Amino acid sequence: MASLDDLRRTAAALPGSEERATTGGAAWFVRSKLYAWECHPWPSIPDDVRAIIASELVVGVKVADPIDALALVEMEPDLFLRTTTPWGEPKVAFRMAGIPADHLAELVTEAWRVQAPKYLRREFDETGR
Repeated sequence: MASLDDLRRTAAALPGSEERATTGGAAWFVRSKLYAWECHPWPSIPDDVRAIIASELVVGVKVADPIDALALVEMEPDLFLRTTTPWGEPKVAFRMAGIPADHLAELVTEAWRVQAPKYLRREFDETGR
């Protein structure tokens, strides 16, 4: 299964991506826009989801549309968590212990695409990665 190092490798290969330490853990930004982050068990998160986040590594990523997030949660409810907080929607959170590395790379890359400006998406697409 995937690790935080797998996420770091994927993010490092994306143009304009930078990792920052935040009060909630590691977070990844493109041109100052958040696209992936380590989830932290904040008090504002529902109790059942907060318990999961407190006991294992959970990562959140931006998605293009709320329907995309809902579809992921409904397809794999043991892997993807329902919304953690209302801010920053649309997004989805998932348990790192259950996600294959290739699926993690896809989610992180798509989250980056949601937040990256056109010129960086074009640069990424032209390099053939």
